[in-house]
Amino acid sequence: MLCITPSERLALRLLAEGRPDGDVANALAVSPASLESRLSALFTRMGVTGKPEAVATASRRGLLVVESEVAQSAVFAG
Repeated sequence: MLCITPSERLALRLLAEGRPDGDVANALAVSPASLESRLSALFTRMGVTGKPEAVATASRRGLLVVESEVAQSAVFAG
């Protein structure tokens, strides 16, 4: 089972929302170069080659909940 850190989860969520790399780097308080390095390491651990595949894989594995899913959960929860 793949475990990801809270900052990796945040990065994936922001990427899933379509945020540009600069916004993701700012949210994590890292440089764009550091973000790319961190994402590369994460993608290697996940066995994926890019951002769209990483987001899809994380979502499929239950590691990522995007805002629309949160909203739907709240509606169905009552």
